[in-house]
Amino acid sequence: MNAGDWGVATGYRDAAGTWHDAPAETVRAVLETMGATDSGPPVSDAAVVLRAGQSHHLDGPAQLVTEDGASMRVDGVVPDDLPPGYYDLRSLEDGRHSTLIVSPGLCHLPRDLFTWGWTVQLYAARSDASWGMGDLGDLARIGRWADGQGAGLVLVNPLHAALPSTPQEPSPYFPSSRCFRNPLYIRVEDVPGAERLGADIERLAAEGRALNDDRRIDRDAVFLLKSEALGRIWHDFGGSGRFDAFMRRGGPTLRAYATFCALHEELAKPWPEWPHGYRHPDNAAVARFADEYDDRIRFHSWLQWLLDEQLAAASEGAPLVHDLAVGFDPAGADAWMWQDVVAQGMRVGAPPDEFNAAGQDWGLPPFDPWRLRQVGYRPFIETVRAAFAHAGGLRVDHVMGLFRLFWIPDGSGPSDGTYVRYPASDLLDIVALESHRAVSFVVGEDLGTVEAAVRDELARRSVLSYRVLWFEEDPARLPEQALAAVTTHDLPTVAGAWSGGDKPAMRHKLEAITGLGDDADSDAAVVAAYDALSRSPSMVVTATLEDALLVEERPNIPGVTSEERPNWSLALPTPFEEWEGDERPARIAHALRRDQPASA
Repeated sequence: MNAGDWGVATGYRDAAGTWHDAPAETVRAVLETMGATDSGPPVSDAAVVLRAGQSHHLDGPAQLVTEDGASMRVDGVVPDDLPPGYYDLRSLEDGRHSTLIVSPGLCHLPRDLFTWGWTVQLYAARSDASWGMGDLGDLARIGRWADGQGAGLVLVNPLHAALPSTPQEPSPYFPSSRCFRNPLYIRVEDVPGAERLGADIERLAAEGRALNDDRRIDRDAVFLLKSEALGRIWHDFGGSGRFDAFMRRGGPTLRAYATFCALHEELAKPWPEWPHGYRHPDNAAVARFADEYDDRIRFHSWLQWLLDEQLAAASEGAPLVHDLAVGFDPAGADAWMWQDVVAQGMRVGAPPDEFNAAGQDWGLPPFDPWRLRQVGYRPFIETVRAAFAHAGGLRVDHVMGLFRLFWIPDGSGPSDGTYVRYPASDLLDIVALESHRAVSFVVGEDLGTVEAAVRDELARRSVLSYRVLWFEEDPARLPEQALAAVTTHDLPTVAGAWSGGDKPAMRHKLEAITGLGDDADSDAAVVAAYDALSRSPSMVVTATLEDALLVEERPNIPGVTSEERPNWSLALPTPFEEWEGDERPARIAHALRRDQPASA
């Protein structure tokens, strides 16, 4: 069979342009996982994706149903004047259903978008009120602080849900679910009914705030304290019309997610090791469990409602830009809910390059592109829609994954992987539709190995590129349609590079860009770096709180385990109350102020 017909590459060029043949056994394993046959890929009309103004010919008469339930008969052709949205298309001859998606094609992008903002690792941004890690109450304060400085946005790390157990996963890029959020970010004192706990809430809050004494974040301790407090508040919860409405909006996906959480608590092991009857969400045993544990399932749904309410409140300051991780934990909720669409036995990563000589294995299971289309792209739609909630913008991590992903078979390493193609046009149309609905711009993280045509296509789709000073020669020559930053969570901070403690070569890059001499200190290096960034014509520029506070440790070092260093677990050295009026962040804010009004 022809691997190319199935979108499976038999070789690829690396970041340096060198060609690599994919191992034949890898290509064979990928094709077997897809269920590939000599007859070619499945022909599916489960999803029909159109641009606004485009018509579509049908095999026969059909009923077209809009999202609000209105219906119309269509004969021969779908009209070209349908507004953007999702439609159910049912054949009147054989009853087959298709999802019809009408997209504007281009993402929302304000014409006057010319602004700056802060990049925040929320877990690290503690205040005196935090229970051991930053929460949504802290994010609300940061948003008001940033807004007061003239910032047009706050870019926050992924807030995706982790498994509801200990040990808590530290990486925000290895979530249980990308459709739901992590209850560790709930500000307990702001939960309706918390005040009724009286002395008990004061005791728990005191224990939580005592965790702030250690700069290393103890998520397990936070989880246990917040679980106790939230469980007690839920016990006395008398109901809410807003909660009921949230449950209706969440529908079957919220119910399935909350059921997974309850099952995970009860069975206390990864779902592939559960008794057979519980391993698939459609099994009768799962339905019986859901009836018996309805209160616990409603509890987990209630946690998501609290997160949604508090995130909405946090978005009232500077607009939030959320971050969408590239995948999810194979033992998590998304992998369980959508296992029929996941390529079992495969993991996502990246081939070797100049920064990672061994390549990268992220341990994330990919969606099978053919099965994804056969279910009308439902998992992808729900994931993207959730990411846009309460957002002024969205950063899509590893945006190249909308075009192709690097698959690594179980038991193999990154050097034995190969690329698999995805229906990029359809996926970008869905992102564009959800972007317009949310009135949010989109940033595509396009670092690393990028095909030549990808950036051009993203630019045509009004997606901002993501540019980092460490990889650029002249900030003034960066593209306009971009978000420009000095560094990322995976790269050295300015203070870390300038001190020589983290990648000394980066200091030479800083010297070249800023013109600083050897006698300059880290404080001067930070100011000079952001002065240089301010010369960028890019629509958006951002600064990290780590740089503002002269932190030398970066949030994460790829390829280094959490046992070797506290990846994703170092709080900022001082609480919000101390750096709120600090002159160092103020200097960066002054350097990055743009000539035009911020408009995120």
